[in-house]
Amino acid sequence: MSTFDYGKIHITTSKKDLDMEVIMNFMNSHSYWARERDRKTMQKAVDTSLCFGMYYESEMIGFARIITDFATMYYLCDVFIRPEYQKKGLGKKLVKAVLDAPELQGLYGILLTKDAHELYKRFGFSGDPESAGKFMIRRDWNY
Repeated sequence: MSTFDYGKIHITTSKKDLDMEVIMNFMNSHSYWARERDRKTMQKAVDTSLCFGMYYESEMIGFARIITDFATMYYLCDVFIRPEYQKKGLGKKLVKAVLDAPELQGLYGILLTKDAHELYKRFGFSGDPESAGKFMIRRDWNY
């Protein structure tokens, strides 16, 4: 389990405090990629992924999910900060915690984004022109 502390902000890979209501509310109300995802599907995705919950004190304010084989690559997805907490640098903290997690060191990372290219470029991801600008990769592997 990985844990990162930034004052009152706490990020952890422990799933025990994940708030599925917060996750589902964001996915269904604010995401462009998962508006149709039902709770059963999202719960299975959480259960079978490496998840990062971001908390302000004990309130869940952000989330990121990693699909990985823990040996060669990972796919970063479902990243969000609740709207009322956006524009405070918390997305940067969440992505940094994900990329600093010991479980992901030396792995090749990929993601898809429609609107957060600048955020991910700060962390070494680069775009792939073949993907109409949505696919980004980060090469940091040891194999």
